[in-house]
Amino acid sequence: MKSKGDREKADRSSASEAGMASPGLTRTIARRHFLTGGASLIALSSTSLLWPKAPFAADLGSDPMLVPGSPARSYGERSTFESASRSARESHSLTPLQDLHGIVTPSSLHFEPHHNGVPAIDPSRHRLLVHGLVTRPMLFTLDDLQRFPSVSRLAFIECAGNSRDQWGGPQDRTVQELHGLTSTSEWTGVKLATLLEAAGLMPEAAWVLAEGGDAAGLTRSVPLTGEVLSDAMVCYGQNGEALRPEQGYPVRLLLPGFEGNINIKWLRRLKEGSTPFMTRWETSKYTDLMPDGTAYQFSLVMEAKSLITSPSGAQQIRPGFQEIRGLAWSGRGRVVKVEVTVDGGRTWRTAELQEPVLSKCHTRFRVPWTWNGEETVLQSRCMDQTGYPQPSRDGLIKVRGTQSSYHYNGIQSWKIDRDGRVRNIHA
Repeated sequence: MKSKGDREKADRSSASEAGMASPGLTRTIARRHFLTGGASLIALSSTSLLWPKAPFAADLGSDPMLVPGSPARSYGERSTFESASRSARESHSLTPLQDLHGIVTPSSLHFEPHHNGVPAIDPSRHRLLVHGLVTRPMLFTLDDLQRFPSVSRLAFIECAGNSRDQWGGPQDRTVQELHGLTSTSEWTGVKLATLLEAAGLMPEAAWVLAEGGDAAGLTRSVPLTGEVLSDAMVCYGQNGEALRPEQGYPVRLLLPGFEGNINIKWLRRLKEGSTPFMTRWETSKYTDLMPDGTAYQFSLVMEAKSLITSPSGAQQIRPGFQEIRGLAWSGRGRVVKVEVTVDGGRTWRTAELQEPVLSKCHTRFRVPWTWNGEETVLQSRCMDQTGYPQPSRDGLIKVRGTQSSYHYNGIQSWKIDRDGRVRNIHA
């Protein structure tokens, strides 16, 4: 007859052979786990084959699971690992198109132009005057404007001088440096038509003079067409918050599809009239010189245009799979088609348009491609809902010449060298 001790030994032996722990052994392991767990973890952490080496002491901060994170902030900031930034000059800055996702440009990266610096305007003292050919001249505060029914819409803005260097010879620069004077935001405000109705717009009013409150005193004549009255807004919001100072705080004019300069920032006055006001900003500037020496005025609409943003200028790629990505837009409505060539224009492939595809907004496109390591030229071209096709550079110059500084929308070419470097050329 076996003693109690003999039976426990037999039970442990049988449990071991069956791959199970006996009740007594379980109790022993449990006690050891709670009593010596800390020491066991330290021992395991020193055994690289069993457990990855955990960071300790000075390395502790490198593992976010081992230390508490930062506290809440009153205003959000991007990660310290992100570095996309505008390329700033004295009078303008350019959007890093090659670094963005989706179609909305963060307010902090939206391109900015100004003609005499960014003013600091106290919103409590700012006023918007509506006068001229109206029956009730009115003076609005910011609070007054925000009492009207608000509207929001996505729209791109593009400086008339965007891509202006492409009228000349090719420059070995990035897509940001060549084409970064365009961005898309969500804009919030009150419709211009609502304000004009409140002021009693007269039937003979066909134009409005828009004046900014900066040191440049920029003024432009805006035609009161049906499309303008349908689309135009007086905005106080951008991407869910107040306008940034460089975007016209506290109030700006938005004319979707029109050249950037006429979207007057720091808006202080709207004067209705029957004819254009012929300001210096639309006579000595912002006119298109034609080959015969005449000047084309009020060429306000930004025509259909597309750009490959990746691969693009100054980037480096390796042979193998690449997803060609880019942006297309038109001041006349929606982009309906984008085509891409990977052989300098000999053949073209239809690109996939990434939703959302909206009127007068940036639209993303993409094409899968496998680079074989040989020299080649990438291009894109688009068509908008009116059937207008983006022209080749040669086709554009044939009509417009090379004396203009504005409204360049010719096809952009990127050459890929054998070493994978991407550079700007004319092809």
